[in-house]
Amino acid sequence: MSEMEKILTEELYRIAPDIDVAEIDREAELREEFDIDSMDFLNLVMALSKKLKIEMPEADYPDMMTFTKMVEYLEQHSK
Repeated sequence: MSEMEKILTEELYRIAPDIDVAEIDREAELREEFDIDSMDFLNLVMALSKKLKIEMPEADYPDMMTFTKMVEYLEQHSK
C-alpha cells in the first residue's frame, strides 16, 4: 500500500469507522462505497488538504470520486 493509500484510508476510517479496508472497491464512487454524504466528502477533502498541505479546489472534485482517482490526484498534487 502506498503512502497516499494509507493516508486516504486513515481519513476515510475517521469518517466511516465501520469500513473494511480489505473490501474497498477502488473503482466505486467513494460516496456510495462508504455511504457518506456530501458533507462527509467535504470533510474528507478538507482533512486531506490540511494534512498534505495542498489545495483541493471544488472544481477538482470530479477527479476525486473513486479511491483510485483520489490516490492519483493526491500523488499528482502533493509533489
